[in-house]
Amino acid sequence: MADEDLKPIAIKMRQLMTKYYKGAKLGKYTFKKIAWITSGGPVEPLISMGIIPVYPENHGAMIGARKMGAELSDTAEALGYSRDLCSYFRADVGHVVDAKSPIPGVPILAKPGLPRPHMLLLCNNICGTVTKWYEVQARYFNVPLIFLDTPYNFDGPLDHLIDYVQEQFEEIIPQIEKASGRKWNMDKFIKTAEIAQEGIRKWSQVLHMCESKPSPISCFDAFFFLAPIVTLRGDQIVVDFYNELIDVLQDMVDQKKGSVENEKYRLVWDNLPIWYRVRKLSQTFAKYGACLVADTYTNAWADNEITADDPMRSMARGYSTIFLNRNIESKIQNMCKLVEQYNANGFVMHSNRSCKPYSFGQYDIKEEVQRRMGVPGLIIEADMTDQRSYADEQIDNRIQAFMETME
Repeated sequence: MADEDLKPIAIKMRQLMTKYYKGAKLGKYTFKKIAWITSGGPVEPLISMGIIPVYPENHGAMIGARKMGAELSDTAEALGYSRDLCSYFRADVGHVVDAKSPIPGVPILAKPGLPRPHMLLLCNNICGTVTKWYEVQARYFNVPLIFLDTPYNFDGPLDHLIDYVQEQFEEIIPQIEKASGRKWNMDKFIKTAEIAQEGIRKWSQVLHMCESKPSPISCFDAFFFLAPIVTLRGDQIVVDFYNELIDVLQDMVDQKKGSVENEKYRLVWDNLPIWYRVRKLSQTFAKYGACLVADTYTNAWADNEITADDPMRSMARGYSTIFLNRNIESKIQNMCKLVEQYNANGFVMHSNRSCKPYSFGQYDIKEEVQRRMGVPGLIIEADMTDQRSYADEQIDNRIQAFMETME
């Protein structure tokens, strides 16, 4: 039922992302500059300077969804990279070597995969692996690597940490200018930041629609619709797209149409999606009348803020305090907040073999959230992209046992 309501807007989003990737791949013919950037990196300066941002992590998600993760990981492992490393990293290395990708090539003009970068912009607020990952690719492509260091927030966002990150912004902008041949313009940056903030507010509104009962979408749908706010944050097209999506969801709410027919249980998801099993997991939970109404992953792009009156400092604060750069207590509080806000009956945590920072402390978090909120939690072990780390029967059995405890 919900799938039919969402189909037109889903097609529109695919068209939007296809246009984006095609524009990036043909950038060298239209004199565009390309920057590969980490998912937690400050994209607004790039957008304001007319540089096309490309996200290898987004590409890793696409590789996972197309079930290409194991094959491309094999290629990286044959080069000597350990299977214990992030599967996004391994898939990215494999795609560069093999020229295999879910992103098709353009006949004669461009091969499959991501376009060749003119620079790499690295921010380590999500993990330490990206530092070595981007060093590897910067050497491979022989392009500049621009590094923004964001210290871990053990005790909260202290002023001296924000000062440190803000000072780095003053240093990296000239590096971006040199690598791109583009000039920095503060007025354009502020305008881009304002549009980015409006896009973030719209994305937050999309997620808040799931507070309705029944929820018009699940987090599995949100994983799909997340792409524009990650990739094109700061572009007006994102605001326009989410306005259309909000209208669709509001119609569904008004008509009491839910993502899960006869919604009985409401759950919260933690960690990255298991990209190659998104549809199957959605169907498995729906079989028990369970809708995953919220998640920590998509909410990470709903709480950043860059203010026009002090853009550099607010950008330094925002990118220093993203979800993965916070302490365990803040993650417990965030899970408790989502359980309460979305009136959830329980929660599911993906213990992600690839993403150690996201998975660290999950067993302690599970116990504490259960104690504070009085709802049950489930941990399933898998990997976001490499399907070799997923056991269908085992996970199906664990989900069944978990759902039986809720009856």
